[in-house]
Amino acid sequence: MKIDHPTPVQIPQLRGLWKTAFGDGDEWLDQFFSAAFSPSRCRCVTEDGALLAALYWFDVSCDSAPMAYLYAVATDPTARNRGLCRTLLEDTKEVLVRQGYAGAMLKAADEGLRRMYERMGFRPCTTISEQIFKAGSAAAPLRRIDTAEYGRLRRAFLPAHGVIQDGPLLDFFGTQAELYAGEDFLCAVSVHDGMFHCHELLGNICAAPHILRALNYDRGSFRFPGDGVPFASFCPLTSHCPTPAYFGLALD
Repeated sequence: MKIDHPTPVQIPQLRGLWKTAFGDGDEWLDQFFSAAFSPSRCRCVTEDGALLAALYWFDVSCDSAPMAYLYAVATDPTARNRGLCRTLLEDTKEVLVRQGYAGAMLKAADEGLRRMYERMGFRPCTTISEQIFKAGSAAAPLRRIDTAEYGRLRRAFLPAHGVIQDGPLLDFFGTQAELYAGEDFLCAVSVHDGMFHCHELLGNICAAPHILRALNYDRGSFRFPGDGVPFASFCPLTSHCPTPAYFGLALD
């Protein structure tokens, strides 16, 4: 068994594992592997030429400390119950420490996975509120912005000890969502199967109904900073790593 960064010839295997684990189609994967993927931010497990497990990360930071946002952690169904996920995560932590990262974060898809990651050193660290709103009577003044402006404005709107998410992560997120700014808020929204979803609303939460009216939707779900439900988990890699208090833009 070998754990290493992938080579170009392994990309088809990475795509196949991703499809098997998460069900995303070729169009989504084309966008990811052309705009967001870097072999230097991916680790994979191979055995006898077969790719058995993989994970990826983006660079983020909290209180100036560099951190890694891990995502798309996957094991081939034929290789489960062998401890490969734990082995891969431990290897990745060692790599991240050597590269100067202070901590690692991830967002588990459900409670069972959250408990599994907690046994591997990732403790829940941030919460988020999610609420359904109906459109208000008046439209909020808003304007479409690009990822560079969203990243710049986002830093001003972040709660204390919030995780800064920009660079390749935000550039890729901008291919999946529309980014808007208002007088006292910032939001990233998308629509899937006719359902409006705001991945992040920062600033004036009371603007949610008026954002819906401005974008011509009758109702939608909004995520925003709050004490609603556990969201991201965190593993410190150094003794001086700050504990994040808010993490918003998850690839889920």
